[in-house]
Amino acid sequence: MSHVCVVDANKQPLDPVHPGRARLLLSQGKAAVLKRFPFTIILNVAIDAPVVEELRIKIDPGSKTTGIALVNDQSGEVVFAAELHHRGAKIKEALDDRRAVRCSRRRRHTRYRKARWQNRRRREGWLPPSLTSRISNVLTWVKRLRNLCPITAMSIELVKFDMQAMENPDIQGWEYQQGTLAGYELREYLLEKWNRMCAYCGKGNVPLQVEHIVPRANNGTHRVSNLTLACEKCNQAKGTQDIKDFLKKKPAMLKHILAQAKAPLNDAAAVNATRWELFRGVQALGLPIECGSGGLTKYNRTIRELPKTHWIDAACVGQSTPEHLNITGISPLLITATGYGNRQLCGVDKHGFPKRHRQRKKVHHGYQTGDLVRAVVPEGFAAAGRHVGRVLARATGSFDLRTARGRIEGVPVRYCRPLHRNDGYSYHSTRGGNSSPL
Repeated sequence: MSHVCVVDANKQPLDPVHPGRARLLLSQGKAAVLKRFPFTIILNVAIDAPVVEELRIKIDPGSKTTGIALVNDQSGEVVFAAELHHRGAKIKEALDDRRAVRCSRRRRHTRYRKARWQNRRRREGWLPPSLTSRISNVLTWVKRLRNLCPITAMSIELVKFDMQAMENPDIQGWEYQQGTLAGYELREYLLEKWNRMCAYCGKGNVPLQVEHIVPRANNGTHRVSNLTLACEKCNQAKGTQDIKDFLKKKPAMLKHILAQAKAPLNDAAAVNATRWELFRGVQALGLPIECGSGGLTKYNRTIRELPKTHWIDAACVGQSTPEHLNITGISPLLITATGYGNRQLCGVDKHGFPKRHRQRKKVHHGYQTGDLVRAVVPEGFAAAGRHVGRVLARATGSFDLRTARGRIEGVPVRYCRPLHRNDGYSYHSTRGGNSSPL
C-alpha cells in the first residue's frame, strides 16, 4: 500500500512512513489516527524545525478520472498515489432533469415563478457546473495533501494533445519534432479517439498501426482527420484501396468510421476547456509549477516500461520525472466524488409531479447521510453483528448501512460509532488487486 502520512502535535507535515512503521507507532501509543482517507497519524509530540524530504505532487487531469502521485525526486520513489473519479456527468444529468421538470410545469401553466434566464449574464471565463466540479475536486485534494505531506513543487499535465504540432509539424521547430518525442502526441491522440481498438475489426489489446483512411497513393494527407488505427492484418488487407471500396459490403461500419474521423474528442475538449482555469487555481497555491503534455507523459512511461494507469501517468508527468521510478507495492486510493447530498426539497416523479418532501434538517442524532460508521449490534436485533459502512441517517434513530456485503436495515443509532465524516467523497482500496469500498 502507499505510505502513511504523518503530522506532529502541531499538525505540521512530516515525512510519510512505511505502513509497518505507522503500525508500530500506533501500538506503542506514540501516535493516534488523525484521518482515515488518506490514512494519517498524528504524533503525541511537537517537533521543532523538522528535517523532511521534499516531495513533488504530480497531476494528470482527465475529464472522468484524474491521476495523483506524490514523488520523491531524489530517490524516484512514489510514496502516495490516488485516482480521483469526477462526477461531471452526474451533475449534467441532474441539471437536465431539473430543467425538464421546470419546463413541464411552465407548459402546464402551473402557478410558478417566471423564467428569468433572459435577464442573467454570465461572467467572463464562466464554465458550466460539470466542468467547475472537476477543477474543484483537483484543488481540494491538492490542498488536503499539502496539509499532510511536505510538498514543495508541482507538475501538471497542462495540455492533453499538442494540436498545433499535429497540424503543422514545424510549429515548435524542426529539432523538437524530429527528436525523441516525434509522433507521441499524434499516437496518443489517435489511441484516445479510436478507443485503443482497430477501426475495421474492433480488436483491442493488440499492436495497432497508424493507417490513412484515404491512402497516400491516392493523394491522402497526413491530417489527423485522415488517420485512424488498424491492426496489422486489416492494414495489409486494405493496402492502397479506397475505404469505400474496402468496406462496400459493410455500409454501417463505413458510415461510422467516416463520422468518427471528423468527430472531436469530447473528453479532450473538456480537459482543454478547464486547463487554464485549473492552472490559475493551482498557481494561487504558491507552489513552483512544471507543465507537461500528454505526449511527454506517454514518452516517459514508455521508456520506463511502466503499465498504463491514471496514477502512473501522473507519476510520469513533466521533464522532472526521475530516470527510475519505484512503484513497488503502491496500491492507489480510489476516490469518487459524490457531493454532499441533494438540495431539492420537493421530490418529483418522471412527469414532474410532487411525490415527497424532504426535511431541511440533514443531521440526525449527530450523524448525516454518508458518514462512515462501525456498528456492533447485539443479538436480538434484525441487524445483529459487526458492520462497517456508510450510514443513511433518519430522524427515527433507526439507520440503514451500505456495506460491502449489501444494505443492512434497522441499525439503532446507539450502537453506531463514527469512523469518517462525510466529506463529499467515497473511497475504495485496491489491496491485493481487488477493489473494495471503504
